[in-house]
Amino acid sequence: MAQVTAKENFDDNNTSINQLKKLVDAFILERDWKKYHTPKNIAVSVVLEASELLEHFQWSPPASEELSDEKRQQIGEELSDVMAYLLSLANVLEIDVSSAMAEKMQKNRKKYPTEHFHGNWKKAEN
Repeated sequence: MAQVTAKENFDDNNTSINQLKKLVDAFILERDWKKYHTPKNIAVSVVLEASELLEHFQWSPPASEELSDEKRQQIGEELSDVMAYLLSLANVLEIDVSSAMAEKMQKNRKKYPTEHFHGNWKKAEN
């Protein structure tokens, strides 16, 4: 597999989820880590990395405009770690992230209809 690097023009406007999945997969293959990337191991890693992301907001002001550029950089790195594991899990389980997301959002629209939840954060009853 050809090496995919961040030197390519990766940005949210021009990069597909499939390109990101390939970027993560190439990183794993180059290190012969596929044998460790079981669904359970990856799911555990998602939670661990999400905890590291959450650390950046512990005891801090919640307003995003109060975050320094350095703090945003650190948060971006942790967010990327979480996403890398999620994309790896999608690769391992052969989940099409775009269609899964679209289906989930459609399900959420039914669960949280605008007329009942506009400006309302309450959890929907099942």
